[in-house]
Amino acid sequence: MADRGDELERQRLAKVDALRDAGVDPYPLRFDRTHTAKQIHENHDGLAPESETGEVVSVAGRLMLKRPQGQLTFAELQDSSGRIQLFVQKERLSEEAFERFNNLDLGDWIGARGEIVTTKRGEVSVRPVEVTLLAKAIRPLPEKWHGLKDVELRYRQRYLDLLVNPDATRIVEVRAKAITSIRRFLIDRGFIEVETPMLQPTPGGALAKPFVTHMNALDLDLYLRIAPELYLKRLIIGGLERVFEINRNFRNEGISVKYNPEFTMLEAYQAFADYHDMMELLEQMISRAALDTLGTTDHTYQGRPMPLGGPFPRRRLIDLASDAVGEKLDLDMTSEQARRIAEAHDVPCDPAWRTGKIVVEIYEKLVEPNLFEPAFVCDFPRETSPLARPHRDDPRFTEHFDLVIAGMEVGPAYSELTDPVDQRERFESQAKARKEGDEEAMVLDEDFLRALEYGMPPTGGLGFGIDRFTMILADAPSIREVILFPLLRPEA
Repeated sequence: MADRGDELERQRLAKVDALRDAGVDPYPLRFDRTHTAKQIHENHDGLAPESETGEVVSVAGRLMLKRPQGQLTFAELQDSSGRIQLFVQKERLSEEAFERFNNLDLGDWIGARGEIVTTKRGEVSVRPVEVTLLAKAIRPLPEKWHGLKDVELRYRQRYLDLLVNPDATRIVEVRAKAITSIRRFLIDRGFIEVETPMLQPTPGGALAKPFVTHMNALDLDLYLRIAPELYLKRLIIGGLERVFEINRNFRNEGISVKYNPEFTMLEAYQAFADYHDMMELLEQMISRAALDTLGTTDHTYQGRPMPLGGPFPRRRLIDLASDAVGEKLDLDMTSEQARRIAEAHDVPCDPAWRTGKIVVEIYEKLVEPNLFEPAFVCDFPRETSPLARPHRDDPRFTEHFDLVIAGMEVGPAYSELTDPVDQRERFESQAKARKEGDEEAMVLDEDFLRALEYGMPPTGGLGFGIDRFTMILADAPSIREVILFPLLRPEA
């Protein structure tokens, strides 16, 4: 560290050496804090100027501002709850302690013990009689209005973003409140929270490309899970009638404002329910989370009204796709007919795709990005939903819906497929597609089929993207804003 070229860092390292020479530990073990900044403000804001409370407190945090004025120094201490002013008078400290305080740098962690007072301007402050250095910062903080304008820097060095950007902290708090609300909502309705494997011998539960790794002890290839679905269904088969999990999924796909390879999902399964029940559950859950997090369901996202109170409209996918191309689409039309319609609207299609897949591609390219307010898009073609139950009125479709908000799929849900013979046939069809080059097609999972053969009751299941929902609640334009440490390219 002593060879660093940065002059400021060398100066701070020299201060560390000087402190140690003076018998002061620049990185002590602990500090007894009695109050946070927020607690002091809540208890004493509104006091008359130049008040002395007689109440002695100990505060601790990072030094963010320092203004020496002769025999007096004003400073601001920041902890996780906010900021509190330090009213540092030389007469209250020894000359050596006062000089040492003025020699502190912005970014240093300090503790201060003293009386709560107000200044001539009525600012609630702590007037220290003792100041303790808790951690010497070697690197200087970025300039508030310059260093953190760099979006890449904000994501790569989130600790700096949190230090100087209050909105970053706000987003963390929004996410935490939303997850707490969702968890409480489900538990109050009799759901049991469980954990299922993240390392899986067979990837399944979604159409996605997995990450693969290798376990040396068993000489076994394993996959980071793309979804917990098949394990949660095993629990339904085992008699746990309402289960949910909030945890990470991993998909070896692209990165964008909507996608991160590592993301957080809720999945929940309820026996004796169908996808209509899942719609009602999602509406109630979203409304509750909005109220608990924002205090209202009348929200605004990116400058546009975003009503989160429900009920949300229900539209059939094939009707939306037909409206988008200006002619009626039908699953009985040939794939060549469907492909010609798609390509006429600049929707490219793989030659191996069948009609149902082409219809979904038309929807995803021409419709989904334009659905802003929450909407349930229902009844996906059977070939694109290998885990959903055939539709009760038209078995060419499945009882599968996507909840779409702000042009993003936020909550897919099904009436779950419980017929083991049908499920095997669909897995085999997926395996064939995989052999033909579709890397997102599912792998046949014999153990899940064996479990399903023991009997699974009628079940409704849903997935819910925590990151994307947090984007909506926090009014964040990118998923990278709501994931504390998003995946980034290596630094050059």
